[in-house]
Amino acid sequence: MRRVISAAAIAAALALAATACGGTAGTDPATATSKAPGEVSGEITWWDTSDATTEAPVFQELVKEFEAKYPKIKVNYVNVPFADARDKFKTAAQSGAGAPDVLRTDVGWVAEFASLGYLAPLDGTPAIADPQDFLPTPAASGRYNGKTYAVPQVTDTLGLLYNKELLKKAGHDAPPATMAELKQVALDVKEKTGADGLALNIDSYFLLPFIYGEGGDLVDAAGKKITIAAPQAVQGVKIVEDLIKSGAAAKPVLQDSYTTVATAFKEGKVAMIFNGPWSNADNLSGKVFKDNPDNLGIAPVPSGSVRSGAPVGGHDYAVYAGSKNLDAAYLFIRFMASKESQAKIAGRLGLLPTRASAYDLPEAKANPQVVQWQKPMESAVERPWIPETASLFQPLLEGYQKLAGGQATAEQMLEEVAAEYQGILKGWSR
Repeated sequence: MRRVISAAAIAAALALAATACGGTAGTDPATATSKAPGEVSGEITWWDTSDATTEAPVFQELVKEFEAKYPKIKVNYVNVPFADARDKFKTAAQSGAGAPDVLRTDVGWVAEFASLGYLAPLDGTPAIADPQDFLPTPAASGRYNGKTYAVPQVTDTLGLLYNKELLKKAGHDAPPATMAELKQVALDVKEKTGADGLALNIDSYFLLPFIYGEGGDLVDAAGKKITIAAPQAVQGVKIVEDLIKSGAAAKPVLQDSYTTVATAFKEGKVAMIFNGPWSNADNLSGKVFKDNPDNLGIAPVPSGSVRSGAPVGGHDYAVYAGSKNLDAAYLFIRFMASKESQAKIAGRLGLLPTRASAYDLPEAKANPQVVQWQKPMESAVERPWIPETASLFQPLLEGYQKLAGGQATAEQMLEEVAAEYQGILKGWSR
């Protein structure tokens, strides 16, 4: 195999993204100036939504490298908490004041921002270099209504992270491959080691592997149909119900679930969790992995009765339509999305590149976790690239909290979620 994760392997695993439909507005690149790179000057502001502690320092290093390469351009770096970024950007863009020139956006936000006219189209601009080098699904996340509004930065999915030593003490040399095995291994860990076998992150995104595993989904975008309460989705959520009721999963924490679960895993208090490549650096800072990184296992999420599947995620670079310095914004994205920058991010943080060529570079090859995420990425499931995608997660989060708190059954909570989806997806059927 020519590269650590071959372009062919990932391209085969990730389907080409469907282009969403709808109206748009924004800056026409044809009307923007097109200066030679050395002539571009001025300031731009970049909102980076990466983790301020474990990831941001690497991105700040890249900003300095960019400024060294283009000394006439100053980048005002701002780290914006991911949880606040979507609403903060929409508020600033709508008011016409305070929005950044460049935004690190979640892949699920691009279609929404573009449909509102908040993003500048990038086709024909210096922001897009060697487009054929991008992996298909990450690249597709930046397209809306036939235009490109974002350039892919990193791609990811969820995997099963596990403490090898705890599993071995419980009599298991390999991670569970099915949801039934997940339950049994978790119970064995609890009985034989005293640690919790499994901890669930009570967040809608982390519920998707259970739904996908039974062949379900939130919606059928092509058919404009709401499918969250379909039998397949119900069966997936029933697996979660059983994990909690049986004691295979630790008693769920409903608030600040992500941090609580991640901390317990790093401290060796729980053997298995679901998480993504973005957690690599944080996991290795924990006491049970810091001096023994080989103890951290990464595997695909266990399969349900239909498949193993976790959502495709990641982040893109996008330009605010009202930017006063488009030329500098284009150059900045071109630099940040280059194979060299992506390889540095992969090598230092274990985040997965969106350029096929980046996997060939020594920095990316040197990080063993990039290799470990190959299998989980091969079973990743593409999300619908529609403007409403980001709005679908809050109702599901609230429903998941009710389920985990014993206030609703799988059927009840999904019916409530479906009813809320009907208010979001006007004219869609069930």
